[in-house]
Amino acid sequence: MAVSLVAAVLIVGLFIVGIRLMQSPTSALWGNRLGSTAMLLALIWAFVSTGWADIGFVLVYIGIGTAIGLLLAQSVKMIHMPQTVALLNGLGGAASALVVWAAVIGYAGEDAALIFWGTSGLAVGVGALTFSGSVVAVLKLQGVAFRKPVQFPGYGHIFRATLAAAAVITVLNAAMLGSMYGVLVPLLVLLCLLGGFLMTLRIGGADMPIVISLLNSFSGIAAAVAGLAVENFVLVGAGSLVGVAGLVLTRIMCQAMNRSLLAVLTGFTPGAHTQEQKAEQEIATEPKSAALSEADLPGILREAKRVIIVPGYGMAVSHAQDAVRQLTNAFEKNGAEVKFAMHPVAGRMPGHMYVLLAEVGIDYDKLMDLKPINPQFAHADVALIVGACDVVNPAANAAEDTPISGMPILNAGEAKNVVVCNLDEKPGYSGVDNTLYDQDHVITVWGDASETVPRLTEMLAST
Repeated sequence: MAVSLVAAVLIVGLFIVGIRLMQSPTSALWGNRLGSTAMLLALIWAFVSTGWADIGFVLVYIGIGTAIGLLLAQSVKMIHMPQTVALLNGLGGAASALVVWAAVIGYAGEDAALIFWGTSGLAVGVGALTFSGSVVAVLKLQGVAFRKPVQFPGYGHIFRATLAAAAVITVLNAAMLGSMYGVLVPLLVLLCLLGGFLMTLRIGGADMPIVISLLNSFSGIAAAVAGLAVENFVLVGAGSLVGVAGLVLTRIMCQAMNRSLLAVLTGFTPGAHTQEQKAEQEIATEPKSAALSEADLPGILREAKRVIIVPGYGMAVSHAQDAVRQLTNAFEKNGAEVKFAMHPVAGRMPGHMYVLLAEVGIDYDKLMDLKPINPQFAHADVALIVGACDVVNPAANAAEDTPISGMPILNAGEAKNVVVCNLDEKPGYSGVDNTLYDQDHVITVWGDASETVPRLTEMLAST
């Protein structure tokens, strides 16, 4: 027992150090390698501690998994990273559920303790919920199914009843010491699969980073509880680490959107805009200067000395991050200072914009979070918006009863000039018209960002 505890502390400690190293782009690669090493040590320790004599078939499966992992690492593009993260969350939850279910079958007919039946039911349930929720998230992100939030009458009641029934079965299975596990455990799995399906079904694109973070937390919780069930300290420690980190990140992103987790999961959608709300938005967005047009762009770009770029999901969809890097280099060559304004929920997974910009070599020191960058917009000559909508929409501070009401936004409208490189003038996921587009100091350049951003670079380079 003591040796197992020491091994668990050392392995989990390596995971913690690896996560710490990932906080900086300069050390992130070593953090990733250290985390991989810790996982390898965890596998080796699992073999040593269980004393298996014949592990040939296990090694075969490990080889298959390793090959698939290497294939994904080489073939998955950055644009598909949210789907990949969601898929890995789901597989983690499924693995925990299957391991514990196997343990339940192994304990059938034996005198197992109450703690085993309680933790095993919880691990199977959370793992199944994580798996089905993640599968729906992958289908949404990939555009295969459920692209828009699905709503139907009585959703909330069905969702709550499903979770309540799963909780009752978990308690009942523990109280009966697994005497009816053959009926209760499969029923628990079905209910939790339904619960995960319903939980993610009503989630839309703008809320997807929060849900992916929550599912990541659930996968960690499932692993930790599975560790309690099978008495594996490494699983308990590593799973707890993932679970807590995911919950903290989920809370941070909910605060950034000024929404509760319950509001996100219940899929709040906007009602029709009233004329009064539109009037309020118009009052809140008075023009700052004479109207500008695209013909003014070359001069504005060349004269700019302070530039703030706001990346959004549209940049990811159009694969425009490299074009943004080239434009950044052109600005700096022209003597301008360039910074990036990063909204916590921009994109489709936590840190999505950070990943894309790091991919093309943007200096991490140029990336600034919402609070420190917002006061700097008022001193910027140009705020360049690339594929972002809701996170810069002034209506968040003016309109009521919409998904973005009260959500902290990036104050791009306070810049001297604003250039918008979005696909079109349609609202973002929230469905709320972006009143920033109507301001006279804003120049809109509609079209695919992979085509419009290079045009800006050409304008800047022209004499």
